[in-house]
Amino acid sequence: MPRMKPSQRIYAWFEQRLQLEGPIADAAFHPVPRTTASWFYVFGSAAFTLFLLQVVTGILLALVYVPSAGEAWNSLNVLNHQIPLGWYLRALHGWGSNFMVAIVFIHMTQVFLFGAYKYPRELTWTFGVFLLILTLGMAFTGQVLRFDQDAYWGLGIGVSMVSRVPLIGGGLVHILLGGPIIAGATLARFFDLHVFVIPGLLLGFALLHIWMVLKLGVNEWPMPGRLVRRSTYVAEYNRLAHEDGIPFLPGAFWKDLAFSAAIVAAVAVCAYFFGPSGPGGPPDPAIIQTNPKPDFPFLWIFSILAYLPPALETPVILIAPILALLALFAVPFVAGEGEKSWTRRPVAVLAVALIAVAWGEFTQLAGTTPWSPHMEAWSSDPIPVHYLRNATPLVRQGANVFQEKQCRNCHSIGGLGGQRGPALDDVATRMTRDQMRFKVVTGGGNMPAFGKDLSPAEIEALVAYLSTLHPANERPAYTPSRPYTDTGSPAATPPPAASGSTP
Repeated sequence: MPRMKPSQRIYAWFEQRLQLEGPIADAAFHPVPRTTASWFYVFGSAAFTLFLLQVVTGILLALVYVPSAGEAWNSLNVLNHQIPLGWYLRALHGWGSNFMVAIVFIHMTQVFLFGAYKYPRELTWTFGVFLLILTLGMAFTGQVLRFDQDAYWGLGIGVSMVSRVPLIGGGLVHILLGGPIIAGATLARFFDLHVFVIPGLLLGFALLHIWMVLKLGVNEWPMPGRLVRRSTYVAEYNRLAHEDGIPFLPGAFWKDLAFSAAIVAAVAVCAYFFGPSGPGGPPDPAIIQTNPKPDFPFLWIFSILAYLPPALETPVILIAPILALLALFAVPFVAGEGEKSWTRRPVAVLAVALIAVAWGEFTQLAGTTPWSPHMEAWSSDPIPVHYLRNATPLVRQGANVFQEKQCRNCHSIGGLGGQRGPALDDVATRMTRDQMRFKVVTGGGNMPAFGKDLSPAEIEALVAYLSTLHPANERPAYTPSRPYTDTGSPAATPPPAASGSTP
């Protein structure tokens, strides 16, 4: 027996104890159908490569980042301006996140169109759905960790949506924030989610996903007329893989490697030329002159919610995500057999096309969505003069409150002002004084509560001013406790009680 080299003896020592050579060889050289050695099958490997990039850059960032409400913003600025190439490390991590979300979506679309979710790969698809959810969770929690003004208010919007969940909404908010408000414990919790919980789950589901691919094989090219039948598919696939198959390494692996390298290079180029995202201004809850928007992967959600009528927001927020997830999970169980080729599945192709067009349109609309308050309206758009002619001192005081407290950021008068809330030119015909007072104090829907920010005198003055906002030929609503008499106009004959519209 020839004498082994020292390196061979070391390898043999470890192999005798770990016995990894067999499983690794089986995974690397297992046969796959020749048609799967295609550029259409490289997105899964690219997504896993980007995840590894996120892990490496995230570990390096965690060496400097301080998950503290008082220090997080400063630590990011230290990375941006004081540590050599710290800005580039942040940019790699940020752009890697954007690319990973995009690649995972593309991979899911390719799997759907190629029918790779059908028998016996139902569980592979299910794990993929979980990976998609976790990838989006990583992106969202990463945005929160910037903890600048946009992240602060964006988190506030996000948890306000969570709070609408019946019965458990308040408890979920406490779990996420570490209390009823965004405070010191909030950032620590999101840091734990972003660095430990979600990456751990991602790695676990990714390994399960890869295991299922190895055991069940890579989906063959979807040939028209080659139907999936539970009774015959496994035998047909094994025959195809062995009779017209090639080893995964190197037959198909080199394309995965080349595409993954190209994606990492694209991330590196974008990071260099476009740099990291933020941080913007330091978080300050006292500053409401901000225009929070989510990162690019979530702009479409932002835009959809912006254009929804207020009455539909809560039902859509609570029901639409559940229906979407149920649909994704149900796909392989509802359509687990039959045709795979997209050329013979026009409904599937049409569905993907409609979703893609809707996504692009809503993402584009997010740049001009009326969800964003008009943050300069209170200073740049004066109240039209005719609204204050013959006004009483109380009404004039209310107009000052209306302007100074920046109500016009979200509400317009005379066509000037924000569009997030409804126009107030005729609010006095839609709401009684008591309803106005209640809405100002308690808020509701997307309107914040001002009960703690306005004194009782300011609230009464503001309500007096709002009560004057009605067309000249229409009477204002009537409140039995406070007849409409203090605005310079005669008391009106009581009309029917107004509905509870949002001011």
